Amino acid sequence: MVVETLLRFIYPPPPSLLVSAMSVISFASLANAGFMETKGKHMQYSKFWNVSGGDRKKTSADKAKVSGRNGMIILYAPAFIAGAASLFLLPDEGLRFALLRSALTIHFFKRLVEVLFVHKYSGYMDIESTITIAVSYFLSTVTMIYSQHLSQGFPDPSIDLKYVGIGLFLLGISGNFYHHILLSRLRTNNKESEKQYKIPQGGLFNWVICPHYLFEIIGFLGVSCISQTLYSFSYAFGTAFYLMGRSFASRKWYEDKFDDFPKSIKALIPYVF
Repeated sequence: MVVETLLRFIYPPPPSLLVSAMSVISFASLANAGFMETKGKHMQYSKFWNVSGGDRKKTSADKAKVSGRNGMIILYAPAFIAGAASLFLLPDEGLRFALLRSALTIHFFKRLVEVLFVHKYSGYMDIESTITIAVSYFLSTVTMIYSQHLSQGFPDPSIDLKYVGIGLFLLGISGNFYHHILLSRLRTNNKESEKQYKIPQGGLFNWVICPHYLFEIIGFLGVSCISQTLYSFSYAFGTAFYLMGRSFASRKWYEDKFDDFPKSIKALIPYVF
């Protein structure tokens, strides 16, 4: 009964051990990373990385680093290239396939635009972790496209979500971009104040501390609705759990750093979490 209900929303899992394994690995690794964020074990590109633990600072200092801007370019460029290349190298397999490839390409292009023109940086990134995360983004993008390719020939799900997915994707990517702009305005051009943080305001920041994460989740949910494959939903829900952990850690960080942090501001979902 459960399987029959799921198959109304997604394509049957393709006969591919690789895609099946990646579906499990992506969800489990992202959800675990989110859980680790709540425990204070942050990814090494996070602003929380050097906040606690002297030994952690020493270990991080021994590693090769790259500037924040260049590190972010390394993170997103391979996935963007994979998405853009798929638009030209893979054959036309229908509207859904074209929408998925376009959405993934737009998503990572937007991230690169933000790296170059929106975000401000004051630190460095561990090159080893940067490459690991870049490979992860690249593999997830390629696997999502490949999984969609393998769905060709299967009957479409009885409930078509691709147009809902387009709306969610556009809402997510625009809301994420807008709140990233608000965050960038918190930093000034004064070098002495580059590392000073303020409580964000405007937009949904008046209700949650991480609305950019909320809209990123909405965007990935939109991508999964466009795709309607098992892997795309596994990745979207894994990303949601990871960003829930990140937002929880962010709220705790702001609470610890600012005595006047409003208790009414939630982590991710207004009035709820």
